[in-house]
Amino acid sequence: MSVSQHPIALRIEQRVGGATKLLATVMTLPLIDGIFPALILAGALTVPFGILETGLLIFGGSATVAVVLAEMDGSPRERMRTIALISLVLLPAAAIEAALAPTVQSVLDMAVFSRFAGLVILTVAAKTASARVGEYLPRPAVIIGLGLVASLQPAGASLSFVADPGLVGRGVAAAATGVGFAMLVAALGPALQESVDLDLFRFGSAVALGMLALSVLGLMPTDAPVALGVLCVTAVFSFDPSGAVADERREGAVSSDHDTEADPGAADVAAADAETNADADADPDANDEDRASPFPIEEESRAPWL
Repeated sequence: MSVSQHPIALRIEQRVGGATKLLATVMTLPLIDGIFPALILAGALTVPFGILETGLLIFGGSATVAVVLAEMDGSPRERMRTIALISLVLLPAAAIEAALAPTVQSVLDMAVFSRFAGLVILTVAAKTASARVGEYLPRPAVIIGLGLVASLQPAGASLSFVADPGLVGRGVAAAATGVGFAMLVAALGPALQESVDLDLFRFGSAVALGMLALSVLGLMPTDAPVALGVLCVTAVFSFDPSGAVADERREGAVSSDHDTEADPGAADVAAADAETNADADADPDANDEDRASPFPIEEESRAPWL
């Protein structure tokens, strides 16, 4: 990527290509990998700040910010129009998964599945923080699949559709929060590109995801929005209105250009060697004569430096 080497976004970019496809894949990835249904089943949307945490960290996380600021071209209005088109798919899909969540919950042992949901969030946090660490971790879909198998209760279970309009509304609200956050970033794109350290925001978002995972696992009190607080602190520390971030990026670009330039001395030596080889190829008889008589002849017996 042009500004921030986000591990998740880089991996997806190699497969899909294009800023619009990349953003659509990043924002819908929680629905595809099953992270969003896992959070619904784990009860992450039962409180209002849980909806904000899910929307900001899962749908509008650091990968979305990096793609909007570093990869998307055009004016802020064009970027917002692209995000609005993505929301036409994202919001209905989130509503469908939220509607099916109670049905799946009726055949699962939620005490077991909640542990796997927490492990999924920790895995995403580790992949966000480091690409090398993410290479050794399984995909979130694999962990969720194992959690479904481990928590399944087939004995006496009857799979019947259970509708919960309140849960559907909270699921759509979480997805809409991520869409609104992405639109805000796109609207403020020209200012944020010059003043936001994307790498610092990425690491802070990874820490916030870790706090959310601890809340899902029950290791932290769920009545306090710890992950949301960490995300707010990260946003403050990664914002530098003085423009020092832009100066560092320009200095890095200039230094990389100097590093890629060829050394003039090395170029002269290479040119001289090429000219010598060309002369040798042009006069094969001279090469044969030199190989035939290794000793200097009378006219050339004196060394040049004498």
